[in-house]
Amino acid sequence: MRIGVVGAGILGLAVARRLTLVRPGARVTVLDKEDRVAVHQTGHNSGVAHAGLYYAPGSLKATLCRRGIGLLKEYCAERGLPYVECGKVVVARDETELAPLAEIERRATANGVPGLRRLSPAELREVEPHAAGVAALHSPSTAIVDFPAVARAFADDVTAAGGEVRLGFEVVGLRRVGERVTVSSPAEELTFDLLVVCAGLQSDRVARLAGDFPAPAIVPFRGEYYRLRPGRTDLVRGLIYPVPDPRYPFLGVHFTRRVDGGVDVGPNAVLALAREGYRWRDVRPADVWDTLRWPGFRRLARRHWRTGLKEMYGSASRRAFVAEARAFVPELTAGDVVAAPAGVRAQAVDPDGSLVDDFRIGRLGPVVTVRNAPSPAATSSLAIAEHVVDRLLG
Repeated sequence: MRIGVVGAGILGLAVARRLTLVRPGARVTVLDKEDRVAVHQTGHNSGVAHAGLYYAPGSLKATLCRRGIGLLKEYCAERGLPYVECGKVVVARDETELAPLAEIERRATANGVPGLRRLSPAELREVEPHAAGVAALHSPSTAIVDFPAVARAFADDVTAAGGEVRLGFEVVGLRRVGERVTVSSPAEELTFDLLVVCAGLQSDRVARLAGDFPAPAIVPFRGEYYRLRPGRTDLVRGLIYPVPDPRYPFLGVHFTRRVDGGVDVGPNAVLALAREGYRWRDVRPADVWDTLRWPGFRRLARRHWRTGLKEMYGSASRRAFVAEARAFVPELTAGDVVAAPAGVRAQAVDPDGSLVDDFRIGRLGPVVTVRNAPSPAATSSLAIAEHVVDRLLG
């Protein structure tokens, strides 16, 4: 049996690794257009292993995140990879955020997140001495990880089991012939009995080639970060998050300690002008046109344009960005931060303008498509791989 996987991010590699474990005789091939693994979402994320606080109980995100973080912790221990349970506080700035904080606590409890504790202002300062708020929810099992290193380890597992990771293979065509599927690059064609599409920022385009059309479409949102200067990293011990706006799947500007000892501040969420546009000057007209012509984006923009303008202002002004973060760490100043690399989130949007919140996984004959897998997909990758492979192999 020949099985292909499109995408050499952490999710595609986890799926390929799982396939080599449950079908040891299969010929598993991962295809990616880049010259190395984990280039895009995996290589530009915040490095947080999420414990499962926010997600609707019973959803794929909730179920696979809770399963996935346990598998990830075990895997990192086995492979000697960094995994630091630095903990996380979700902070209510004022009384209006107490009810949403209670809802997060309810969901987290229903999802089985261990060790949860509601904190008073004094207890918050014991956990994060420089943080401020009227209350907080503490999740001690939330961790930080080096996800690109995990992805590279997955790739090593695939090749050690006899699989292949084909880099520099840009998928430009898919053709189903009977029960098989032929995948084309500009230079060659490969035929598989089964195929999994885990193409991240390009997932809707590759899924369309397989016949999965038209919804949802990917709308790219760039998340911009700052980083605390080395002399100011003592402002944050672990992770400090706001109470998120329930209308959006984004978590708001927060403080994230990294496994290398640095601390990132961000991200915001602004429309990217290229699917892989990590800088303002990265503009790809074809990507902009795809976004603008998608009916779901136009409905989304009409509904939330005020929020979009606010996010763009925060991007243009360091002081505005820092002012938002200062609500949680009052000592922070604009001089405490420097610019850091940005990421792009592959956010799926339905035709009615709804931001797709849960993982979206479909099956069309010999092809399984993963159409929406932003955060916590990296945390959940090993569990998503189990789910996808079960679906693929029945």
